[in-house]
Amino acid sequence: MSKKIIVGISGASGVIYGVRLLSILKEKNVETHLIISKSGENNLLIETDYNIDDVKQLASYAYDHNNMAAKLASGSFLFDGMVVVPCTVKTLSGIANSYSENLIVRAADITLKEKRKLVLVVRETPLHKGHLKLMLKAADIGALILPPVPSFYHFPKTIDDIIDQTLGKILDYFGIEHDLFRRWGD
Repeated sequence: MSKKIIVGISGASGVIYGVRLLSILKEKNVETHLIISKSGENNLLIETDYNIDDVKQLASYAYDHNNMAAKLASGSFLFDGMVVVPCTVKTLSGIANSYSENLIVRAADITLKEKRKLVLVVRETPLHKGHLKLMLKAADIGALILPPVPSFYHFPKTIDDIIDQTLGKILDYFGIEHDLFRRWGD
């Protein structure tokens, strides 16, 4: 049976991580449920050559981030986990504090309460103590904090190589086989 993963794209810089993840998951026949915030849509237009409809077409299903009646807002919807990539500090704060003001945060809250995998690709630098406390709080309630911090042992040659290394870590967490980067010692 195919995996089902919710992908949330919030308004932090680095929306290309979310777009590339959707593309990879589509290639791997993983069912994806996309929620992109208004700020995420804005950054998509600022940072990439993609348009919103093209990105939505990469997903199996796409939802309005204000639609709190979507099936993703219910614990009865069965899925394997969720990735928020990139994850703004505002979204991190909403998740850490169970403040479900939009569908990304509500779906993340459902993910945590149902004990499913939640990956937060937090995109902010530098970090102050408040950011770190929010990450710790989210980790304490079950989220995996996975900032897009590149490694260089695989000798990346392009930006795509750097992006793929982070996405490979996400796929590893979900048990999805890939060859996105050379592993240590290979």
